[in-house]
Amino acid sequence: MPMKRLLIYLLLACPMVAGSCSEEEDTLTTQRQKLVSYLESTHSPRLIPESEVGEDEQLAFYTALGGNSVFRYIDGYYDPERASRPEVTASSKVTIIFRAYVFTFSNITDSTFPFYSNDASLRAAYEELGLTVDGGVWSFEPLTIEMGGGILNGIRTALLGCRERDYVEAYMTYDVAFGGKNFSTIPRESPIAFFFTVQSVE
Repeated sequence: MPMKRLLIYLLLACPMVAGSCSEEEDTLTTQRQKLVSYLESTHSPRLIPESEVGEDEQLAFYTALGGNSVFRYIDGYYDPERASRPEVTASSKVTIIFRAYVFTFSNITDSTFPFYSNDASLRAAYEELGLTVDGGVWSFEPLTIEMGGGILNGIRTALLGCRERDYVEAYMTYDVAFGGKNFSTIPRESPIAFFFTVQSVE
């Protein structure tokens, strides 16, 4: 399979989960706890659960989605124009610019390299690694996703309810990402951080 097609498949693949139920649940519980700890103590800005935001407050918060498998932060959530922008629904077609990382429960900085991205601002970094970006492995075209199609559960969950022009950080447990087996360069049972900008919603 050509590398470009393989990497696009990484985002559209169905998760593969293996292992016994008790081992799986222990791993998922630990990942959920570590994700919450990161968001509430290390993330900048520090976040609180959405349920703790008072009615008249505008505090930075995260939302736990998909049975506490996806934790989403929307930067600019309180923008007064946000409510008038198109919202992502289960039947939407969404175009995004994204960066995808194997998450290590520490801050992602400019020096943290994603395992895949279509963000053109990273083009020079990919070229320095010797990757062919013109007609080669990497595509820097915006990605259009059919929400009703075959995409990773974690990505679908993170997208639902977002609005056009949102900048979103989504942190997900392995079961809604790439599952319990090694998948290409992604180690088994890896939590994933998926940062994206919603360019358009149809």
